[in-house]
Amino acid sequence: QVQLVESGGGLVQPGGSLRLSCAASGSIPSIYVMGWYRQAPGKQRERVATITIGAISGRTNFPDSMKDRFTISRDNAKNTVYLQMSSLKPGDTAVYYCYFRNSRNDYWGQGTQVTVSS
Repeated sequence: QVQLVESGGGLVQPGGSLRLSCAASGSIPSIYVMGWYRQAPGKQRERVATITIGAISGRTNFPDSMKDRFTISRDNAKNTVYLQMSSLKPGDTAVYYCYFRNSRNDYWGQGTQVTVSS
């Protein structure tokens, strides 16, 4: 089993920044995928970005709507992935979910609300 603990969501004004963190614990393999998805009200969950940990490469590209504004990074020693979001827009308002995948299962965090509003 894997447990995911997210932090960093909240209310921010348009143009502001937030950093989300997700720490994984439990049965962590040497290679796994972590990342972020988001789901806005009335919309399907969409992938923000994922990153492969324990391998040299494996970072997914951001959708055009987030490119140049969002970055994903990792701390292998802490089994933690970060999502740095800048120049936030009202359209970025959503519940952001941490995602973890090993060779057997997918795991999801409980979600953290990001609201972009003036």
